[in-house]
Amino acid sequence: MKPATAAKKLGVYLEATPAEFRDGVVSRDELNALQTDPPTWLRDLRRDGPHPRQVVAAKLRVSIGGLTRAGVTEALTTEQIEAIKTENPDWLQRERALQVEVRKEETRLRGARKPD
Repeated sequence: MKPATAAKKLGVYLEATPAEFRDGVVSRDELNALQTDPPTWLRDLRRDGPHPRQVVAAKLRVSIGGLTRAGVTEALTTEQIEAIKTENPDWLQRERALQVEVRKEETRLRGARKPD
């Protein structure tokens, strides 16, 4: 598979991976090996970042669209994410509240679709 696909499956920011990962192809077996026994570079990236947008959004408990609305367009490190959480800006509070409402609505709709 393409390195971008593998990076997404591994939950890491492609541009932060080693050149041999970015420039190669990743087989299913290699991907499984990386997931089962991650090398140091992968453990470090997962712990410290920079993290891709979907991981940043999950760590902040907001949507990717919420990040965009807030002007957060780049990959962030764990330290930067923790700083945002500590600061707890207005946009983060709004986006978290919006996310809660979206999840409530999704749950309501799922319940409405289930037959009695």
